Amino acid sequence: MNIRAYKEEDLPLIFDIYSQSKLDELRFEEREFSLLPLDKDSKRLQELLESDIYIFYKDGVVHGYGALFCNEIRALFVRRESRGNGIGKKLLEFLLSNISSEACLYVASTNHPAKKLYSRYGFNVTETFMTSYNHLPVLAQQMIRSINTPLALL
Repeated sequence: MNIRAYKEEDLPLIFDIYSQSKLDELRFEEREFSLLPLDKDSKRLQELLESDIYIFYKDGVVHGYGALFCNEIRALFVRRESRGNGIGKKLLEFLLSNISSEACLYVASTNHPAKKLYSRYGFNVTETFMTSYNHLPVLAQQMIRSINTPLALL
């Protein structure tokens, strides 16, 4: 597996992947959002940096990253040109293998591709609530995966 722990020198690559990917989470929203770069988003950056961050790399290129804080998956981003190659699934499986209790994550309610992936891994929507991104409201959902759910549901 090509996943390793984050190193401080990875931060510019993480910023780049985030910039390429963040608005894709919100592409199904009724309004258009402007990117708030991760290095300018103090709340999300702080949450990321207090997490355990893992990098997916292949042939010397960082293709994606995921972040875990206790039992919460806080980030799962794959470089746009690297999508469709199972990298997101591998990162998700890796993160889940490091959680020994009920797993939790948050997703925009309109991000149907992500929710479909998470559902395949046993996540279920447990709560819907209003949050914001770059000062605009976004309906989000909490998804929980039971501790007894097998890792491979596909």
